[in-house]
Amino acid sequence: MFQAPFSFGILKRAIDQGLVSINLHNIRDYTHDKHRTVDDYPYSGGPGMVLKPEPIFEAVESVTSGISAVEKGGKLPIILLTPQGRLFSQEIARDLSGYDHLILICGRYEGVDERVRQHLVTDEISIGDYVLTGGEFPAMVVVDSVVRLLPGVLGSDASSLDESHSDGLLEYPQYTRPEVYKGWEVPEILLSGNHAKIAGWRREQVIRRTLERRPDLLEKTTLNQQERQLVEQLGSALKQTNTIKESSL
Repeated sequence: MFQAPFSFGILKRAIDQGLVSINLHNIRDYTHDKHRTVDDYPYSGGPGMVLKPEPIFEAVESVTSGISAVEKGGKLPIILLTPQGRLFSQEIARDLSGYDHLILICGRYEGVDERVRQHLVTDEISIGDYVLTGGEFPAMVVVDSVVRLLPGVLGSDASSLDESHSDGLLEYPQYTRPEVYKGWEVPEILLSGNHAKIAGWRREQVIRRTLERRPDLLEKTTLNQQERQLVEQLGSALKQTNTIKESSL
């Protein structure tokens, strides 16, 4: 499952350039029965199967044995991908990008034995309020989001600074050639060459777009007085527009 996404584009270049190393471990390799059993029925009954603790603990212990105490720095994130975890965000990705090593455990079936949560993992992450067949896809999402924040991975380290969620808000709209397409023109200010005015326009667009699409993000972001006034003005205009639309319906 992991071979294709890690074999193309930015991730592949990062691996080829030695900027990141991604190692895959099959917990079946850490079982001791002839059937290589990694799951079992839940105690007291119930639907589904539960991942056993032994192969997960042994897999993590084997992986961490090759990491020195200095490299661990006393903080080695061991993350379980689970719908019960905290919601993944750009802020979490940025925090994880500061570690030398990460261990991601992909949950499956009905879940994992609770002792894995209690005594092994240091964090639990979910990529959304929905359930997937396993933690592999969430692990790919976390890896992709974290790796692109590492120094040298993107063509320019500044590329990630103005992206959506980089400062808690959504990104401003982007345009490229041609200047006019099917009668739709690129905003004139972007062609002006006035960098100060362009920066101001982009900031206004960031606030406008966030207000229209994700107003909840504005509540978590620190804005200066001018920006707060802009939010109030745009908010009033947006309410009037919505009122007109509702009246038309």
